[in-house]
Amino acid sequence: MKRHLIAATFAAALGVAAAAHAALDVGAPAPDFTAQAALGGQPFTFKLHEALAKGPVVLYFYPAAFTQGCSLEARSFADAIDQYKALGATVVGVSADDMETLKRFSMADCAGKFAVAADADRKVMQRYDAAHARNPERAQRISYVITPDGKILYEYSDMNPDHHVANTLKALRDWKAGHG
Repeated sequence: MKRHLIAATFAAALGVAAAAHAALDVGAPAPDFTAQAALGGQPFTFKLHEALAKGPVVLYFYPAAFTQGCSLEARSFADAIDQYKALGATVVGVSADDMETLKRFSMADCAGKFAVAADADRKVMQRYDAAHARNPERAQRISYVITPDGKILYEYSDMNPDHHVANTLKALRDWKAGHG
């Protein structure tokens, strides 16, 4: 199982243009964090450790709300939210956007189905090696699957938003098959 995830991570990394970006390793501890977030336009405090107490977490970083790729990616996560819930997973997106922007984004492109968190000081991005190499004010498009014990199960980096949902769902299904 672990070899499969490492191989998938390696294969994904080969497909990334400018693969100079480093990500947290599979098996590494996921840094805990607390951030202001919005769900369906309502602000709240997201705490990773509380979400992990309920099951795995899909933590994805994206450059900026309401940009073409980020809107597409958010809609894809929203469309798949029932599949994530069936696997017991929570989805949360993170960007450097301000809370007013995230309140609107959480209603519009996220369709009120999952939370998006603000990382204005970029500390969460830094802890997850998710700052964009050419524009550190924004996040790299990177998705992590974190198991309830706080370990990185899967990582996928690609500025193209097309495969983040399918890849994280596959990683969750594979994990669930071994832990179900």
